[in-house]
Amino acid sequence: MLRNMLLKELWDQRKPFLWWCLGFLVLIPVIISMYPSVRDMTEINIMMDNDLIRAFSGGVTDITSPVGYLNSQLYFLMVPLLFLIFGITQGSGAIAGEEESGTLDLLLSNPVSRSRVVLQKFSAIIVNMLVFACIVWLISITSVIAINMEISLIRIGEITFSVALLGILFASLAFLVGCVIGKRGMSVGITSAIGVLTYILYSLGPIVDRLEPLEVLSPFYYYFEADPLTNGLYLPHVLVLIIVILVLVVIAYAMFKHRDLGV
Repeated sequence: MLRNMLLKELWDQRKPFLWWCLGFLVLIPVIISMYPSVRDMTEINIMMDNDLIRAFSGGVTDITSPVGYLNSQLYFLMVPLLFLIFGITQGSGAIAGEEESGTLDLLLSNPVSRSRVVLQKFSAIIVNMLVFACIVWLISITSVIAINMEISLIRIGEITFSVALLGILFASLAFLVGCVIGKRGMSVGITSAIGVLTYILYSLGPIVDRLEPLEVLSPFYYYFEADPLTNGLYLPHVLVLIIVILVLVVIAYAMFKHRDLGV
């Protein structure tokens, strides 16, 4: 078991992972299947001529286009929100969850280093998130093909990868908080609050002058600003997300290595 901590972690997460996949298997096809009924309703774009509505729909002005529809209905709010919840759940449970349940003390009583625990548990989070993203992409492109929506399947893959990085970033933050505090509830609460605040910061930035310069502090800016569904991945933004993830994990390890466990 200890020699395959990564595999054990993946095995322990198999049931919630399956339920998450089933949830997307229902959600995405339902939303995409509604597009043909919206495609010819050009008058609906009049509703989008409102700063507040555009702020919380990704700045979309043409909801009847395939890109506009998917961005506004899936990729600006719904999909990133669910990836954040999935990531925060994974990140908060990896260390803090085991510490609260008392199993972390048992684990570390064996000849296994804290660095190995951190590395393998976080590796499991990355594997889960990337596999989850692949499944979400497959569900999305199958749904798009089924209704003959004219949109690049590769671009859907690129925005799905971008949202996976966003999910991993918040999983990293929850992981860090769990390593520092050792309380799963506080890890979930703190990370969720930061997620909501940074989402609002990015959404309201275009319409609130004082917030606009602060948009770059939000992870959502690096996930969505370059519009991956239209333009593909923007490498500098991808690198920012990856660098932040690495920094959070390094800090998590440094804090966890020297902390007395609350068990």
